[in-house]
Amino acid sequence: MKTILAADIGGTNSRFAAFRTGEDRQLELIRSLWLNTAEFDSMKAMLDQLEKENFDLPASAADVSVMAVAGPIIDKIYSNPPNIDWDIDLSELAGAVGLKKCALINDFVAQAFACRTPVMDAARRILPGTVDPAAPLAVIGAGTGLGQATLIPLEKGGYTALAAEGGHASFPFESAAEVKYMHYLLQDTGEPYVRAETVVSGGGLSRLHHFLTGERLEPAEVAGRLTEESGTLRWMARFLGRLSRNYALAVVAFGGVYISGGVAAKLPELVTHREFARAFRKTEVMSHVLDRIPVFLNSDEESGLWGAALKGMQLLQGN
Repeated sequence: MKTILAADIGGTNSRFAAFRTGEDRQLELIRSLWLNTAEFDSMKAMLDQLEKENFDLPASAADVSVMAVAGPIIDKIYSNPPNIDWDIDLSELAGAVGLKKCALINDFVAQAFACRTPVMDAARRILPGTVDPAAPLAVIGAGTGLGQATLIPLEKGGYTALAAEGGHASFPFESAAEVKYMHYLLQDTGEPYVRAETVVSGGGLSRLHHFLTGERLEPAEVAGRLTEESGTLRWMARFLGRLSRNYALAVVAFGGVYISGGVAAKLPELVTHREFARAFRKTEVMSHVLDRIPVFLNSDEESGLWGAALKGMQLLQGN
């Protein structure tokens, strides 16, 4: 029996979980624990806190530790997360806390791995289609920013995942009304171009509502006011559907598209609204592809831990 310490480090919450796995290659969750990221000044301080909390699996005892964090990963060991005041360097951390084997991965890579774990059994099917387990799957999700990743099955077994930074690519506006919104965003943000995560994110929800109604509200306040016919809901559902379609086509995601992230989890109407489906299926030449791709909503806030654990299990197997 081997043990895995999984971590999902976010700007607000940092989640940890102890897993074990045996010869049957199944993951068993032992316990999870959440910490307030802002209360710590380093990754080491959080790992030290696990021992103070009498956590079931101290970092030094785990056979493998996998940490997921938002942002690019440099040389598989370093990240300077944009929403955290400190960086993570496994070359220093491993010796400082006694890690046996460890890996640092992008948070949406963890979400992608999670799609092939039991936690996804509870995912809600939004659009019909047939999952091809031998094909790539796509994950996209909005929160503070916009994340994307692709999970690709390997012929020898297991998976590899590719992180994307599509949230920093230009958003594809289509209509004259949307172009007016684009000009509003350019003026409001002062950015040289409108990034996808400027449009589809928690902050994007607030900006869109202000553009359409003149009200400046926090994302949670906007969500509380939305109805089926609200312009803000219709536009944002369309935008999320469009980005999901574009990413599904980019990777030919016959393994399915999985929507994650805090925005859709707290406001599932974004993906159940008819505008999401209309935008996702909108194509003149690729309907035979998009009609085959199912779309799921993942609302489990600990799914990233399961994904990190699956990555850890692969590392234990030498993959």
